[in-house]
Amino acid sequence: MAWCSKDLFPTKMSFVYFISYMGLFINQGILVTASKTKSNTYSYNTVTVVLLTECIKLVTAVCIYLKEKSVSSFISEFASNKETLLYYFVPAGLYCFYNNLQFENLANYDPTTYYLLLQFRVVVTGVVFQIVFQKHLSRIQWMSLVFLTFGCIVKEYGRMSGSDVKHDESKDGSIWSYFDLHLLLILVQVFCSCFAGVYNEYLLKGKGCDIHIMMQNVFMYLDSIVCNALVLTYKGQIVDAFTVSSLSSIFQVNVIFIMLNNAAIGIVVSLFLRSLNSILKTFASALELMFTAVLCWIIFGIAIDWYTVLAILIVSAATFLYAQNPVVNKAKNEMVHSKENGASDSKKIESV
Repeated sequence: MAWCSKDLFPTKMSFVYFISYMGLFINQGILVTASKTKSNTYSYNTVTVVLLTECIKLVTAVCIYLKEKSVSSFISEFASNKETLLYYFVPAGLYCFYNNLQFENLANYDPTTYYLLLQFRVVVTGVVFQIVFQKHLSRIQWMSLVFLTFGCIVKEYGRMSGSDVKHDESKDGSIWSYFDLHLLLILVQVFCSCFAGVYNEYLLKGKGCDIHIMMQNVFMYLDSIVCNALVLTYKGQIVDAFTVSSLSSIFQVNVIFIMLNNAAIGIVVSLFLRSLNSILKTFASALELMFTAVLCWIIFGIAIDWYTVLAILIVSAATFLYAQNPVVNKAKNEMVHSKENGASDSKKIESV
C-alpha cells in the first residue's frame, strides 16, 4: 500500500514523527483559538509567549543533548560550529515572523480556514525545494500540489462569499475584492514557512549534517530568542513584557499549554525534516484539516459549510495523489556509503 511505502516513511520513527507533527499542530490551532477573548484579541503579550516558548525549546534541546553526550562535548561542538550559528539566523528570523503571525491570523480566522489557507505554501515549497536540492518534482507531484492549492482557493472563496462579505457595500464584486489585509498576512506567513522550512532542511541535511541534531536546534533557538527580543524592542515592549502583571497574564494554564505544545512542535519539526522532507511536511499539514474541522465543530460550534467540505475533499484527493509518487528520501548512511565508494562531496546532499 502507498501509505505504508518506505518511500513515504523510511523508518517506523519517521511515521511517529509524521503523526506527532499533525497532532501537535491540530492542538496548537485549537489552544490559541480557545485563548482568545470575545473581541478576538489576547489578554497576554503574544510576542513574549513566542520568546518564552523558544526558551523552553532551548532548554529541552540542551537536556536531550546532554542525555546522550557530556558537557565537554557540548562545549566543544558548540565552539567548533559557531559559523553554523550565524546561518541559522535566516530560518530563525523567518520562524519568528511565522510564530507571531500565527496569533494574529488565528484572531481573524477559525482554525480550519487558517490551516486551509496555509496550504498555499505547497506550490512555493515545491519551487524552493527544486532550487535548493536540485531535485525536480514529477508531473504527478506537481498535479497534486496544484489540486491542493485549488482546494485552498475554494475555501477562501467560500469564506469571502459569506454573509459578512456579502453585505459589505465596499466590495465591488471584482476578484480584487477577495483580497484583504488578513489574507496578505496569511501570504506573508506562507512565505516565511516555505523558505524557513526548506532552508532549515538544507542546514539539517547539508551544511550541518555532521552536527548533532540537538546542537542544530540549540543554534536555531538561540537565534530565535534574539529575533523575538528584537521584535519586543522594536515595539517598545522589552521592559513591559516582563513585568509582574504581564507575566501573570502569561502563566495561566491555557497559555502554558500553548507554549509547551509549540515547544514540542519545534523539536518534532526538526526530527521530521531530518527523517522526511518539506514536501511531505506540507501534506501532513493538509491532513490536519479534516481533524481540525471536526474538532472545531465539536469544541467551538464552528459550522462546516459546503465550501469547507469541498475544499477538504480536494485537499484529501491531492494528498492521496501525492502518496502514489512521493519525493523519495535518501538516508544519510546511504549518502555516506556512496561517498566511501568514490562519490564526490558535491553529491552528499543531492537527494533528500
